[in-house]
Amino acid sequence: MTSSRPDPSKLDMDQAREEAEGLREALNRHNYLYHVEARPEIGDAEYDGLFRRLQALEEAYPELASPESPTHRVGAPPQDSFKTVEHVAPMLSLDSSEKREDVRRFDERMRKALGTGVEPVYLLEPKLDGASIELVYEDGVLIRAVTRGNGRQGEQVTENIRTIPTVPLRLRTEKRSAPSLLSLRGEVLMYISDFADFNAGLVESGQEPYASPRNSAAGAIRQLDSRSTAERKLDVLVYDILAVEGASFATDSAGIDAIREWGFRLPERILTATTADEIIEYHTAFEADRDALDYEIDGVVIKLDDLSARRAMGSTSHHPRWALAFKFPPRQEVTVIEAIDIQVGRTGVLTPVAWLRPVVVGGVTVSRASLHNREELRRKDLRVGDTVRIQRAGDVIPQVVEVVDHREDRADPFEMPSECPVCGTEVYEDGPRLRCPNRFGCTAQLKERIVHFGSRAALDIEGLGSETAALLVDRELVTRLAHLFDVRANQLMELEGFAEKSATALVAAIEAKKKPDLDRFLIALGIPEVGVTVARSLADAFGSFEAIRSATAEELESIDGIGPRMSEAITDFFRDDRNIEAIDDVLARGVEPRTVELKGAALPDLGTAVFTGTIPVPRVVAEDAWRRIGGKTTGAVSKKTDFLVAGENAGSKLSKAEKLGVPVLDFDAFLAKLEEHGGSLEDDGSPEERAN
Repeated sequence: MTSSRPDPSKLDMDQAREEAEGLREALNRHNYLYHVEARPEIGDAEYDGLFRRLQALEEAYPELASPESPTHRVGAPPQDSFKTVEHVAPMLSLDSSEKREDVRRFDERMRKALGTGVEPVYLLEPKLDGASIELVYEDGVLIRAVTRGNGRQGEQVTENIRTIPTVPLRLRTEKRSAPSLLSLRGEVLMYISDFADFNAGLVESGQEPYASPRNSAAGAIRQLDSRSTAERKLDVLVYDILAVEGASFATDSAGIDAIREWGFRLPERILTATTADEIIEYHTAFEADRDALDYEIDGVVIKLDDLSARRAMGSTSHHPRWALAFKFPPRQEVTVIEAIDIQVGRTGVLTPVAWLRPVVVGGVTVSRASLHNREELRRKDLRVGDTVRIQRAGDVIPQVVEVVDHREDRADPFEMPSECPVCGTEVYEDGPRLRCPNRFGCTAQLKERIVHFGSRAALDIEGLGSETAALLVDRELVTRLAHLFDVRANQLMELEGFAEKSATALVAAIEAKKKPDLDRFLIALGIPEVGVTVARSLADAFGSFEAIRSATAEELESIDGIGPRMSEAITDFFRDDRNIEAIDDVLARGVEPRTVELKGAALPDLGTAVFTGTIPVPRVVAEDAWRRIGGKTTGAVSKKTDFLVAGENAGSKLSKAEKLGVPVLDFDAFLAKLEEHGGSLEDDGSPEERAN
């Protein structure tokens, strides 16, 4: 817990630097897992605690501030299944807290910024827990819908959003004329009642259910076939004007009125307040009503209503200074651990799992929770029969928080096995985890590999869920991954739960995935360290599967985001004889990953730039300008850096660049270089758009 750590001011520089580096590494990892891989390992409260601790360290020691820090980053990079486009205006995150004292401090800061005698007015609204979306209208017509992505650019999902009945395709103008340009921020929601029915349908058809309405909504708007989106019951609630041309507003409240008049649905109970006490009262009332709502919220949002005051206060690279998310604590309930058993995962990790007396937590029945590893089990001293407090981290992932009542007649501590409970192979220690080394002989690992192979992020094979995978392995229809492509409908019809229609559908679904996108195929193979983003980077850089599997460590490390540890994991995977045999077996069944057209001719690699010091424009503007014409940017100087742009008060990066012999440009020289390659600081569209 961050509360047990010493006050930052009591640390010396070396201690502060070491802790800050550790926090950055942890936060970047959890940020990646949450935003890119959609498989968070910690809850929002724990993440926020780590984030605030890093903020405190960087505030106490400004020299520790780094462009690579999560405190200067807005989120995760967009995935490239759809065209990636720039937002009209940044979609920033919000500073957040669960503490009332932080709300009072926020109120004090606003009063100080506004000046003596000026009473602040706050706009209050529920913090919706859905999928954020930008809606862009030109002359009243919807021209673009973009996911939040990394806050600066996202995926264009216009056709999918057009299928949602509550989104106006043209603004209503009975009460207010349409502006020439309007960019709005809203939230795509699946209502809780619809979510239960939707998940039940997935389970009935043999597919994996979604973990939450938010995940379901996010998945719905990223369907490549918009007809699939249209089949799902979705809504969009709009709550913010990001940018507007041809209209003006003095307050956010006036903008909210305009949004309503233009024909959009808004969140319920948007109110104004003038004091911290009124804000806390609003928060308390919403928290009390939270379980009665048919959509998920995880707090309330406080925003200064005066737009001119907002502009004066500005934003950090992470969040606006004039807003705060006042979050709810995670929902918690008390239940009993009825049993603890071991689950063997795709990579052989043995995970203790608690089977719980079923209890409803935030509208979802929870009956099991991961206990993560032996150290976590030992630290919390969890035993069968214990009464425990559980919560859904981020209102999604069930976790056991603590033992509530330590009985005198408690069961003995749970002992982790020395052998794999499925195949009997002796396990080995891998840090805090135990791992079964029998990768190709353990049926538990094979079942999980099949599920992963057909998962949404991988080949997305409809109907290939955990129950079906278990049936295929237990009946020995599949003893190697490649055997999936040998399964026939008449064989499936002999399995429990399969009739002719469902058997034929599964065989057809598997057959339809024989020409997968290259990045999806890489994910499906389960290569260590290769998630969605790395898979896309590999596909874009090498173009073909054969080029990737034969790439050297040096070639891999030339790609942004791939370092020595990752390159070693990838090359080791492709050197393993058993992996080679398994992959070749799959390819021999007619599986042909699609090649990717290399983009070097259209956007030549102009080199990697690093910026340091104070330059005449926001650093993000200069970085975006360089990337738009084919360049790359990073936050640290290394041998791979092609040049450093040094502004005033340049620090250690300049010294390192000079030491490594990296060319150093002033800002004027950078502008000349930018213009030489047809670029500018003004974004007038991507090269593809300019060519059309």
